[in-house]
Amino acid sequence: MKLWERVCSGLVRYRGWCLALALPITLGAWFVAQQLAFNQSIESLFADDNPRLQQFQQSKATFGGDEFLIVAYRDPDLFASDDQLTEAAIARLDQLQQQLAAIPGIDPDSLQTLAMALRSPYGRSRVRELVTGLLLGSDGQTTAMISRLLPLGASDTPRSETYRRVRELARQHDPPAVVVGEPIQVHDMFRYVEEDGRTLGWASAVLLMLVVAILFRSLRWMVLPVIVVQVTLLWTKAILVLSGLELSMVSSMLNSLVTIIGIATVMHFTLRYRDQRRHHDRTLAVQHTIRELGPPIFWTIVTTMAGFAALLSSRIAPVASFGLMMALATALVFVTVLVVLPGLILIGPATSVPSVAPGEFWLTRKLQHLAQLVERRPWFTAITMFSISLLCGYGMSDLEVETDFSKNFRAQSPVVQALDFFETNLGGAGTWELNFPAPAELTDEYLEKVRELTTDLRALQERTTANRITKVVSLTDGLELIPSNLLFTRLSLTTRMSLLNSVQPEFAYGLYNPEERRMRIMLRALERQPAESKLGLIAEVESLGRKHFPEANATGLFVLLAYLIESLLADQLTSSLLAAAALVILMTLAFRRLAWGLALLLPNLFPIVLVIGAIGWTGMKINIATAMLASVSLGLTIDSSIHYLWGYRRCRQAGLDVSSALSATHAEVGLALVWANIALVIGFSVLTLSHFIPLVYFGVLVSVAMMGGLIGNLVLLPLLIRMLEREPRDDVASTPVA
Repeated sequence: MKLWERVCSGLVRYRGWCLALALPITLGAWFVAQQLAFNQSIESLFADDNPRLQQFQQSKATFGGDEFLIVAYRDPDLFASDDQLTEAAIARLDQLQQQLAAIPGIDPDSLQTLAMALRSPYGRSRVRELVTGLLLGSDGQTTAMISRLLPLGASDTPRSETYRRVRELARQHDPPAVVVGEPIQVHDMFRYVEEDGRTLGWASAVLLMLVVAILFRSLRWMVLPVIVVQVTLLWTKAILVLSGLELSMVSSMLNSLVTIIGIATVMHFTLRYRDQRRHHDRTLAVQHTIRELGPPIFWTIVTTMAGFAALLSSRIAPVASFGLMMALATALVFVTVLVVLPGLILIGPATSVPSVAPGEFWLTRKLQHLAQLVERRPWFTAITMFSISLLCGYGMSDLEVETDFSKNFRAQSPVVQALDFFETNLGGAGTWELNFPAPAELTDEYLEKVRELTTDLRALQERTTANRITKVVSLTDGLELIPSNLLFTRLSLTTRMSLLNSVQPEFAYGLYNPEERRMRIMLRALERQPAESKLGLIAEVESLGRKHFPEANATGLFVLLAYLIESLLADQLTSSLLAAAALVILMTLAFRRLAWGLALLLPNLFPIVLVIGAIGWTGMKINIATAMLASVSLGLTIDSSIHYLWGYRRCRQAGLDVSSALSATHAEVGLALVWANIALVIGFSVLTLSHFIPLVYFGVLVSVAMMGGLIGNLVLLPLLIRMLEREPRDDVASTPVA
């Protein structure tokens, strides 16, 4: 402890030098942090050996990838007769085609329009039947234009600019058009995460400052928590840039989680400093505060780091990277508090003491009454907590995974409105495929098997239920447009393929690759359908395909997005168990008693059960932001448990009996926990304004987790302590390790 006291003294004595060193480092970090990249790849959210990812990559390499953008609009004057387009409709289609082809990032040779499909005067009725559901709506008035994006890196124009210009073109078109396609949905998801994360992050920080200002009525203490959080974030992001790591969809929670850890830490520091100022001048008060809170903050940081480091067990690179990022950020919170906070508190001629918050005396009494209630009625408390856990646990049985990607966006967003228009008038917007082996040279026998499979798949198209295919297109459909006999001469398969390529150049190339010996049947399905319907449809299509071709598999962005959440959930149980084990081990080391390590585990499992049960009971579904909530919750609530137990042990060392120690801890540490939770819940309420629904869920559910952790630490933890401290003791043998 003497070494620690010298460290505390040094941190206060050399606080000016620490600030002088931290300032240029922070400024440099700000410039470096601007270069932090954001990985917007859906493929990165799957393990490298995931079969779905491997099938998708194989198809992408074979057929060039199906990153399609579809522009659709309603034209009442589309047809002059059953199969003949009006001149005005053709002019509109041709103009739109030329404008789309001129946009950088669009493959100009890939454009498919209704005018192109019906340009031949022969067989128009059969062609119209083929393109209905692709380029033409069943109403005969809605048409679509399909374009393929150039591969990433093939254009100097960023994808975001391509999407912007396509949407602008659609808005200016007469009549107005909509833009759909999985790539633009994925782009919007990442865009909202990045934009809302940045904007709402600052809004949340401002709201937190206002809450802290109301609580303590001091400008200095209002600004300090935000400075600690922002400095930590800048240092973290700068290190990520220098180490070559990138942010991803998973790590979009970085700002929020660092805010929670930083605010909670500074709140404990604030109230402890206020208590010390009753007996010491400001310099000694800071020194004593660091000396008393340094050890519990250290063990809080170490345990939280271990909890997040458990995510390194994930086989999904962004999840493992997120665990590393959070472990680093958590460590930097400790560094920031020790290096920056003393200087900021003592800078200037005078330091205001945080005021007593409104209602603080009343709250303190209520917290002490709560401690007494837990002690007087332990069985009632235990049964109540067990009943709540059991009730929430039952809700876990109703958990469902969200596969409707459009549910990630608000109903008024451009993506959802475009999907509604498209799926109402043109069928499903989800584009995918059934992929299977093919010979290097096609034969009539092989094509007959393809035709039979196509017929089986069309049976799924004729369903009236939600889990159906809305369009099936195979190579045999195109070949059927070419007559088998011409002028009493039977045409060979090779000749018919050549004629098909001359009439529809993209058709055969997009469905058959002789060099790679692969064939595929293109499918459309409703994007907006329940999880069980979508996953069931994929499984049924694969089952039908394997009846004819045993190696057939379904793939495409539609399929990847359907299995995205399952991919993120795949190894969460392992990482959660590792985090729990690390918590028990570290707390056993900190308090030199296994019972204390186990006792700290239960209050931190309670919020997990509470949150996941609430998801099940309310009918919410597991989405991108909630997939890792169990691991995240364990890392968020442990700091409160450590501070509580440390405060209790300090009271016991001061000579208080168990009851008095629990009451004093409730009044001191419990007060800090309540204020920190109130500030954070109010701050996180800003996330409910996000355009990205998973961020809304994250804000709400993290707030529920924090409140659950508060209940666990103020009700369940003192109950466990009372059980472990049942026998009266003259001294406290289990002195915490600094």
